[in-house]
This record gives sequence, structure tokens and C-alpha cells, in this order.
Amino acid sequence: MSVKLHIKKGDIVYVNAGDNKGQQGKVLSIDVENQRAIVEGVNMVSKHTKPNSKSPQGGIVKQEAPIHISNLQPLDPKTGKPTRVGRKVNDKGKLVRYAKKSGEEIK
Repeated sequence: MSVKLHIKKGDIVYVNAGDNKGQQGKVLSIDVENQRAIVEGVNMVSKHTKPNSKSPQGGIVKQEAPIHISNLQPLDPKTGKPTRVGRKVNDKGKLVRYAKKSGEEIK
């Protein structure tokens, strides 16, 4: 059973809870099963890597860790502020997401 999520890959989101509260970033990927998302520049962790062809030196690499989607809110296309998301059928008969704050459709 797949669950409809309020955010998609490519959305610009605001982090509303946790250590990274107040940060914004673009969603790079989503794990639907665990309801987690990787957001650009948010929830950075240090990963220890062995030398390999990608990083011949090895060492400590900073990278994004997944963050639960309940801690993310999409930004309103009109105001640029965090908003809740609704779903409605547009004039073409397609189900679209819209910002509850302004009523603007989220692309």
C-alpha cells in the first residue's frame, strides 16, 4: 500500500522541528516506505570512509542524512513561507497539491 506524501522530490522545504529547525533546502530524494527525505544541506553527518576509487584519500566525509517528513513543510510559492498542503482537482480534472495559506498550486 503506497501512502500519498505532502512533499515530493524537487520541492523546496522548511524544517520545522529538530536540530535543523529553521533551515530550508531542496528535497533530493524520498524514501516512501520509511517516510523520510534527504534535503540538500540539512541534517549533515560525518561519515568515515575507506579509501576507494571515488575518494582515494578516504577520511571523513560530510553528507546529508534522511529526515522524517513530518518535520518538513513545503514553502508557499507566493509568499515563500512554510504552509500546509491540500489536494484538489484542477480544471483539467487532475489532482494537484495546493498551499493552504495562499491557495496557490504547488508545482
